[in-house]
Amino acid sequence: MAIPLTKNQIYTYGDYLNWPGEERWELIEGVPFCMTPAPSTRHQRVVGEVFRQIANFLISRDCEVFMAPFDVRLPEADEADSDIRTVVQPDIVVVCDPAKLDDRGCKGPPDFVVEALSPSTASRDYIQKTALYEAHGVREYWIVSPMENTVTQYLLTEAGRYSAPFFHEGGGSMPVTTLPGLTVNLDAVFGVGAGWNKVSS
Repeated sequence: MAIPLTKNQIYTYGDYLNWPGEERWELIEGVPFCMTPAPSTRHQRVVGEVFRQIANFLISRDCEVFMAPFDVRLPEADEADSDIRTVVQPDIVVVCDPAKLDDRGCKGPPDFVVEALSPSTASRDYIQKTALYEAHGVREYWIVSPMENTVTQYLLTEAGRYSAPFFHEGGGSMPVTTLPGLTVNLDAVFGVGAGWNKVSS
């Protein structure tokens, strides 16, 4: 069932919790964005492989990794949960502070976020979410393109701003700065030699 939305109205996490569960939504500064249709098969393969590698690395370590659907609430200050106006569902999040985790997901910025592009979300991931994650202090942000086999990496500086993005194209490997010792095998992520790496997304 579609959500009856009112133009120019600012919505909150309290509103979000009362919407039917058939559709996935995000709120960015009170503006709702529908996340349907479901991701493509290639998108799921790429996200699943990144998640698998991170999860294997984090066994017996303090950080935890989660895959969408998983709510990340980003408050502006100390407002009540019901008044939070930004709730996103990144494809993958790594949280190293257990105090940020509760039964509803994560409250506050994760340490590491991965978004895999879909045609309908590409501009939001590159523009709005980059600014959003920078403003809230996400230490590392990857934008993975299953269509182009690329990774764009943003790292938070001591000044609280993202440095110029690092762009990686193709396979090989790429280290995760916020998880020292973890290097992601991009050949496996993009299915190089697996027979599905040219499937359209």
